Amino acid sequence: MSKLNRVCAVAVAVWSLLATAIPSPGAEVNVGGVTGQAARGKQLYRRYCVGCHGAKGDGQGENGVYMEPRPRDFTTGTFKCRSTPTGTLPLDTDVFATIGRGLFASSMPSWKALTAQERADLLAFIKDFSPRWAVEKPQPALEIPPEPADSTESVKRGGKVYERMECWKCHGKDGSGNGPSSTTLTDNKDRPIVPYDFSKGTRFKCGRTNEDLYKIFMTGLDGTPMPSFKDNLPPDEAWDLVHYLRTLQAGVKK
Repeated sequence: MSKLNRVCAVAVAVWSLLATAIPSPGAEVNVGGVTGQAARGKQLYRRYCVGCHGAKGDGQGENGVYMEPRPRDFTTGTFKCRSTPTGTLPLDTDVFATIGRGLFASSMPSWKALTAQERADLLAFIKDFSPRWAVEKPQPALEIPPEPADSTESVKRGGKVYERMECWKCHGKDGSGNGPSSTTLTDNKDRPIVPYDFSKGTRFKCGRTNEDLYKIFMTGLDGTPMPSFKDNLPPDEAWDLVHYLRTLQAGVKK
């Protein structure tokens, strides 16, 4: 055996030992008292997810090219729906909730038909796609203070916040997603993306409650032009903005 071959053989042996000794970040997760395992999740992923997200988890499944927005690329570890600060990994509970809830205005359906155990297994497997889970830890979730009364005064103040934060540039003056910047927006892969249209009902990309809406603009939607307002908006004004945005939704029920 040549010296080069011996070196290669040793390298392969070392990597094999490391792979055995160091568990993958998603090998096992615990969500709501349910323990998910990646080994079981792999089979579920192949059955339900691979067509869109691809065998490598990079969003390059055979169906993905026909979808707008495109399927999530799990290899980057970047997620829209989080309770954690912008630029950081989501909590396991965030991803678990997304699997169950689905993503409004996208091809990602709700998978509540799967059991909690199956969704936890999928979560464990999905985390294996990105090395970020092995070297980073999710930050603490955003603290959401109690919601104050939804009053006429709060809505008026929220309208001023909407103007000051220049939400209208993307979402439009009436919230229908037709602002002057709406046709120029792209995601983190330079693909065109449209702003949320508040006139289309009561659901948002990451939920449907007032608390969900508060969390969306205070943490931002990573991978999209929607930034985090956490460092620029105090909680009382954030709640005012929530109350104003709700008035833009034709189907909202008081």
